[in-house]
Amino acid sequence: MIPTSQGQSAGSQPSVNALAAPLVSALVAEAAALRVAVERLPEGTTLVDAGIDQPGGLEAGRRIAEICMGGLGRVSLLSRGGRWPVAVSVHSSNPVLACLASQYAGWSLSAGAGEDAFHALGSGPARALAVREELFNELGYRDRASHGCLVLEVDKRPPAEVVDKVARDCGIAPQQLTLILTPTRSLAGVVQVVARVLEVALHKVHALGFPLERVIDGAGNAPIPPPAADFIVSMGRTNDAILFAGQVHLFVDAADDDARELAERLPSCTSRDYGKPFAQVFKDYGYDFYRIDPLLFAPAQVVVSCLKSGRSFHAGRIDTALLDASFGGGGA
Repeated sequence: MIPTSQGQSAGSQPSVNALAAPLVSALVAEAAALRVAVERLPEGTTLVDAGIDQPGGLEAGRRIAEICMGGLGRVSLLSRGGRWPVAVSVHSSNPVLACLASQYAGWSLSAGAGEDAFHALGSGPARALAVREELFNELGYRDRASHGCLVLEVDKRPPAEVVDKVARDCGIAPQQLTLILTPTRSLAGVVQVVARVLEVALHKVHALGFPLERVIDGAGNAPIPPPAADFIVSMGRTNDAILFAGQVHLFVDAADDDARELAERLPSCTSRDYGKPFAQVFKDYGYDFYRIDPLLFAPAQVVVSCLKSGRSFHAGRIDTALLDASFGGGGA
């Protein structure tokens, strides 16, 4: 699938890297205004620091979230009111490709050992060039493009061997690769993670065995938490924003009974591990992520609308008490 200048592949599916390319160029061009730093690594790769040594901000995070969605999603900031009024809103008319083929943080990258060890999860359109995850076989999608961009949730610069591996696996020259670094303890980091509220819903839809091709459109929103100095706390808050207050509306081409069952099974409150801030759940399992019930990762409240009948099914709830406990809201 060779992308055209409009980001449309030679086949029937769009190129997430081609569509994201102008968004990446704009981020780099406006780096000073967005309070991010851009540098060219010795390998030729472009590195964007959006929160390690630079302050970044909400707008940088919003733009990076759209890059993560491969140009197939729109991300905006809005006010939901209440104690945590600032929220991120996400929409995609091609949610499966935008969320699962691009935005999902599914590429694990590691190098070194001990104190010098590097580990990061990669998200964004370059995943669809490398297709290192089994998920792409299920999606039946692989991108072909001359440029690629990967967003890394990390608070240190990647070593040369990781940069080389990403370019090599993507099948592009290092000079054609852009890496964006977004620590979870940064403003840009929390925004781009919480902007996965729709992606989290799609991932659970997939885990529940609902046919992804039946998901036609979708939108979601969740509050933006304050970053915390401690990584575990900050990571927990970004998860809790979605688990306790994320709202998602899916439009599906399915029978009413199937849409109803999806709505009933989708919210986070159906998980055995629901009921405590995520950082506490993580600690209780000895910081072993894989012991946590995977069905916990879901929005708090969902609406599933059936396009065939026009009926909608609601499930889940927003838990303001748990959200407040997670976000550290102790003030008057």
